[in-house]
Amino acid sequence: MQTGRTDVAIAVASFAAFIALWEIAVRALDVPMLVLPPPSAIVREAHLRFDIYFRNSLVTLYETLAGFVLAAVIGVILSVGIVYSRVLKSAIFPLIVTLQIVPKVAIAPLLLIWAGYGASSKILLALFVSFFPIVVNMVTGLAAVEEELIELCRILQASWWKEFFKVRLPNALPYLFSSLKVASTLAVIGAVIGEFVGGDQGLGYLIIISNTEMRTSMAFVSIVSLSVLGLGLYGLIGLAEKLLMPWEQRAPSAGGAVG
Repeated sequence: MQTGRTDVAIAVASFAAFIALWEIAVRALDVPMLVLPPPSAIVREAHLRFDIYFRNSLVTLYETLAGFVLAAVIGVILSVGIVYSRVLKSAIFPLIVTLQIVPKVAIAPLLLIWAGYGASSKILLALFVSFFPIVVNMVTGLAAVEEELIELCRILQASWWKEFFKVRLPNALPYLFSSLKVASTLAVIGAVIGEFVGGDQGLGYLIIISNTEMRTSMAFVSIVSLSVLGLGLYGLIGLAEKLLMPWEQRAPSAGGAVG
């Protein structure tokens, strides 16, 4: 516990020192606001237009959460199908890998045509961006079970349902949570890409507006807001991991995320 508090204190002190050096350097070197505003100017911008940033943050949060949840649900279901069905693995897995290779920026305009300029296209893009690591890691976790345990289930004539919930799923949970942490950050990126390509609200839209109006402080506030959203979602997943897998806190995690 003491080590954890020390790490937090060091992180906070390092961040505070960075902000202070940023403020001092910008003012000492007389850097134009257009190039790099000082942290004080960014805070002032956030305070003056708090309602605008808050409203657009809610839009991006909704798109991110919806896409992430869909990616998690669909990813887990497909992973189970791939592990238990050789036909589904041969038919679906290559398609998933192919979709992952395609740049998501190239898909964004098509999604706007198919789903429109509303939230649906941004949700779909967040889904596509965050989908791959969940599937890959979940398949790995479900398959990485000791053969002796599977043989024991067969000897005991356990149904596939019992085998899944008592053997495969507990083994896959570390892999699942590792992939969810990665996917949560990717979902934010997907939603913002959609807002870049075609949106009239959201933090990505504000960044485009800041570029058009040459308001660098607005861009920084939007970027900080995106970071807060991503960190918050990441932290919630970490909390859920501790609650659902308390035994993992006593031993190194077995799962490794694939980005």
